[in-house]
Amino acid sequence: MLTEKNRREKELQKRAIKIIKALTCMYPHAKVFLNYSNPFELLVAVMLSAQCTDKKVNEVTEKLFKKYKTIDDYVKAGRAEKTVLVFENDIRQTGFFRVKAKHILLVAKIIQEKYKGMIPDNMEELTALPGVGRKTANIILESAFGIVVGIPVDTHVFRLAHRFGLSKQKTPDGVEKDLCRIIPKRYWAGLSYKLISYGREYCPARAHDHALCPLSKIGV
Repeated sequence: MLTEKNRREKELQKRAIKIIKALTCMYPHAKVFLNYSNPFELLVAVMLSAQCTDKKVNEVTEKLFKKYKTIDDYVKAGRAEKTVLVFENDIRQTGFFRVKAKHILLVAKIIQEKYKGMIPDNMEELTALPGVGRKTANIILESAFGIVVGIPVDTHVFRLAHRFGLSKQKTPDGVEKDLCRIIPKRYWAGLSYKLISYGREYCPARAHDHALCPLSKIGV
């Protein structure tokens, strides 16, 4: 016999799957919005995207990735104050550039020395890197390695999870735990990018009429 908690979980799962199916029809090819050509470039781009738009990151990395072509180029940039300042200026437009530069250059050094230039392909080692949290690690694992162990939670995913009644947690990690508990794993891949696409196109953070959002027609 189902408990009240189990019934609630079943209802949430039905709601989530209904949402996911609708989003899949709307955004069947949704994927990470950042431009990159290898796992390290993706890592750099995601680290730059903190408190910055994907559009601006792509503008910055278009030049950055032509200038810094290998991990060794980043390592060399971190060896002297003069080259660190140059790198900071190269990423200045993404905001919080000093902290981002510090983390990116240190990560490059760690990856070169500890991992022989290869990006770790597991959550534990990725999140042990400076400036790399679960969201970043989830993006790297899914988009660079095809490994899905969680759901990246950015501001859109966080907000819409609350909007759709799928979580009441106050932190991104808490929301991710709720989503992973409610949603069957076969639906995790690409879900974040579908939610982000929907949030940008129809349901932004600014005040608007939610009745006009497409998903309101299916009761969410």
